[in-house]
Amino acid sequence: MKRSSLLIISFLFLVSCGKSDSVEDVIETGDLSEIRAKKAELSTQQSTLSSKIAKLDAAIEKLDKKNNFALVEVRQVTDSLFKHYVEIPGDVETKQNITIYPEFSGILQKVNVTEGTRVQKGQILARIDEGGLGSQLAQMEAQAALAKTTFERQQRLWDQNIGSEIQFLEAKTNYEAIQNSVDQMRAQLAKTVVRAPFSGIIDEVFTEEGEVVAPGQSRLFRLINLQDMYITAAVPESYLSKIEKGTDVMVEIAATGTSFKSKVKQVGNFVNPNNRTFEIQVEVPRNAENIKPNLIASVRLNDYTSEGAIIIPENVVQTNAAGERMAYVLEKESDSTGVAHKRILETGLSYDNSVEVLSGLEPGDLLIVNGARSIREGEKVRISNRTL
Repeated sequence: MKRSSLLIISFLFLVSCGKSDSVEDVIETGDLSEIRAKKAELSTQQSTLSSKIAKLDAAIEKLDKKNNFALVEVRQVTDSLFKHYVEIPGDVETKQNITIYPEFSGILQKVNVTEGTRVQKGQILARIDEGGLGSQLAQMEAQAALAKTTFERQQRLWDQNIGSEIQFLEAKTNYEAIQNSVDQMRAQLAKTVVRAPFSGIIDEVFTEEGEVVAPGQSRLFRLINLQDMYITAAVPESYLSKIEKGTDVMVEIAATGTSFKSKVKQVGNFVNPNNRTFEIQVEVPRNAENIKPNLIASVRLNDYTSEGAIIIPENVVQTNAAGERMAYVLEKESDSTGVAHKRILETGLSYDNSVEVLSGLEPGDLLIVNGARSIREGEKVRISNRTL
């Protein structure tokens, strides 16, 4: 076909040149403008001829039955790492997510935080009116100091065998009783100060200054620690032998568009008899963004791994009349043509539009990945990607 194209070019060029002065004649004139005009004329003719020849080539290729083969795309088979994942739903949780209640009844005197405030463990969140408890404590501490002095004096006398044992024991008992009352009073007074039990974020403030609060009845704050979150998921018992601590996990949270890789943190030892599942916990990285408790997560657990596996696109695999799975490979004849041959396949697990081939293909085979649906065994085909 290339030879015929060259003949056509030569013929058309000679015809076109015969209608005007030859190149040699123009050069002999020595006229620069005429030479440039001749060059421009020939360049225009060349562009026109190239366009016509391209159309002729397309027509020849279409009519030439010898080259009218099915067009296919091939890919060289290689071995690689194959991982299969099972997908189950999960929930984001945190071990430190509590509602703080008061331990003392009274008027909420001062609130020191707002929603979103980051607090440290032991930080004062609010104060409740003590109702005169501080004054009572001061009086009782004075009584305790006097009782202590009396007891110490009686003890010195008793050590010198002066005085009765009854006087010594009464002084000791009185001092210990008053000191216990002081300790209890101090503990009660400490309850008027509401402190953060752990470091975290104030997620909600339920009450305002001036409200009367009581233990077990009035919610004050919701405190959450977002630095120690995890995901829980219920896994069917059939995967019990495949999932263990350290198993690779891929997590997606659709609500926030967040995804990350992690590992199984803990595997439960109890199978729920109602749904035949066991619970796992998956770590949430501390640098993961937009993760909140109670979000729904998609958890993909790596339940099967094969090194040196042959993986092909799932849409390449066909099924013959006998129910066997098959694909076509190419036996190359030249850089642009080859012969298609059928291969019966034994396949394994499939994941993410790919399937593992257990037998039927070898590394180096040229797998037909496009155009295989319209060809037959032994059919000659043309290769669209000639770089292979």
